[in-house]
Amino acid sequence: MKNITLSVLAMMAIGNISYAGGDIAPVVEPEVTVPAINESVSESGFYVGLGVSAVSTRDSGLDFFSEKEGQDRTGDIALLAGYDFNQYIAVEGRYMVSIAEEDILERSSWGIYVKPQYPVYEDFKVYALLGYGGFDADGIDGSTVNVDETSFQWGIGASYEVMDNISIFVDYLNIANDVETTTFITSPSNVDSDAITVGMTYKF
Repeated sequence: MKNITLSVLAMMAIGNISYAGGDIAPVVEPEVTVPAINESVSESGFYVGLGVSAVSTRDSGLDFFSEKEGQDRTGDIALLAGYDFNQYIAVEGRYMVSIAEEDILERSSWGIYVKPQYPVYEDFKVYALLGYGGFDADGIDGSTVNVDETSFQWGIGASYEVMDNISIFVDYLNIANDVETTTFITSPSNVDSDAITVGMTYKF
């Protein structure tokens, strides 16, 4: 009887030990995924601009700063619009028209350009303008000047971003080169025209 009692007690003890030490599945806390917030501000790439230009129209034998007969200067307003595909390439269109005349002519021009550009620093870049456009000069005060030509145009410039989306720029643009005409200040003659422009652009 004593042996039976001991056997029962031993079996109960083993059962209790097995229950107490049995495998217990660990508690797993659910993972909560927090979506990342993109704080970058998207830009469309489109921009517009306004500038003022000092324009020289002259016989091809003279330069921009020549103070001689055969040259006339105008003050122009420049309107421009473009699109930046990335930081290295853009396209741009310009229209310029004289608002102040020196002596004998008024003029206008237009152009569409491929605009390679290179960011020297984060806010400062240099660029070139390569494209095709038209140039028109008409006489005033009885002058017989009449030049109308389309041709290759090119330029170089630099811009600086003064604040978000707003930049200032300065550039040189060769508008017409060695255009043959019989209706200029001297006749016949070959005519050059180029401009130095200072302005501002806004990027959307």
